[in-house]
Amino acid sequence: MNDRRIKDILADRGLAPSKKLGQNFLVHRQTAEKIVRLAGLGPEDTVVELGVGLGALTLPLAAAVGRVVGIELDAGLIRFHREEGILPTNVKLVHQDLLQADFAGLAAETGGPLKIMANLPYSVSNPLLFKLIESRKAIGWAVLMLQKEVADRLIALPGTKEYGILTVLLAACATVTPLLHLGPEQFHPRPQVDSVVVRLGFEPPPERARRLPPYDGRLLRRVVKGAFQQRRKTMLNSLAGAWPELGKERWGRVLAAADVPPAERAERLALEDFVRLTRALAGEIGPL
Repeated sequence: MNDRRIKDILADRGLAPSKKLGQNFLVHRQTAEKIVRLAGLGPEDTVVELGVGLGALTLPLAAAVGRVVGIELDAGLIRFHREEGILPTNVKLVHQDLLQADFAGLAAETGGPLKIMANLPYSVSNPLLFKLIESRKAIGWAVLMLQKEVADRLIALPGTKEYGILTVLLAACATVTPLLHLGPEQFHPRPQVDSVVVRLGFEPPPERARRLPPYDGRLLRRVVKGAFQQRRKTMLNSLAGAWPELGKERWGRVLAAADVPPAERAERLALEDFVRLTRALAGEIGPL
């Protein structure tokens, strides 16, 4: 499939890439095949593909694995695949919003932690990443094509402008590995930005996460989100703003117990600092 072929298919079907859905279709077959190779898949695998599109990634996936469960929201693309019949018989097509997918149920159905692949619409990359974190116990790994700006946030270091909520929460549960850089010419329509294919490895958990003391995961998420809610503010002011019912005096005690300076900013704290803060907060208010 190439750029001209994609344009012809869309025109014949009265379809167009949806700006609302953030659709940018992968153009080059060789690129799709390379992504599948980098994922290290075999014929015994079942893969969940999020966002089937025109099938550019689905076809090499189906050739490499035993079964593909493809989730696609666009009704026009679902109709195209069902009428054209280009997808192999080992592909199960599901008409669903990927953000509503039941990953735990899919893992039970497929018999193990999920292997997920996706060329993600830019508009849903952030909410999907949070969903993957929340569903991490049902996921082995996910290979995702992301906007470079989003991918940079996943591997950012403390003290950089890219460092944020997703950086910290993913460090607590996944190993993030960049696999492949893709330019705009790889897609139709051409996006204004580059893309990066990354692998999020949830199973086994990263060694750094295994070294952490026990903590309340839900409370950690609230602490991290509260700390970055107004990232230019100090930790004391950010957290007191996120939890006004605690008041600055109690937050001062929590920060002191966690050995976090109240005048520090969230972007300078490592995962370990946030875990200490979460444990100190649990000691102050109890578990959620």
